[in-house]
Amino acid sequence: MSYERASMTEAQPISTTAVTKEIFREAMARLGAAVHIVTSDGPAGRVGFTASAVCSVTDSPPTLLVCLNRSASVYAAVRANGVLAVNTLAPEHRDLSQLFGGKTPIEERFAAARWKVGETGAPLLEDALVSFDCSIAQTFEVGSHTLLICEIAGVAGLARGDGLVYFNRAYHALGPATAG
Repeated sequence: MSYERASMTEAQPISTTAVTKEIFREAMARLGAAVHIVTSDGPAGRVGFTASAVCSVTDSPPTLLVCLNRSASVYAAVRANGVLAVNTLAPEHRDLSQLFGGKTPIEERFAAARWKVGETGAPLLEDALVSFDCSIAQTFEVGSHTLLICEIAGVAGLARGDGLVYFNRAYHALGPATAG
């Protein structure tokens, strides 16, 4: 099978929209992402929040990137503790995700699920699809957020099941396609 590709000089330019905060947010709603509860515990106390801005960085050493808004109520505690866990959620965790994403007091958030303590001291969700127990190795400030570069000390769970993703401002289950 072959095809011919138009040269760049023949291609017609596409019209784009100027990027405003509103346009950016609307465009990002079309970027599906896994849903996680990020937790931390240590000298500054136990905290947790819902996040979709998490991604793999490298496997040598195993590292994740977590984005955290500096105006978030949990920000100071996460930074002071220096550790966190990324707990990847399944569809049955939707209500828990909403609880950790809202204004619910921290004690009530944690009371709604069962937790274990990771090697770093961070809380690991017992029935998460997977939990990454991490130490914060580096930070970078970009706009309103701090990028946390997190070295993974351990992994727990590795459960089989569908994932929970956030796309177009709604939760969706994500699993293997079924043969029809």
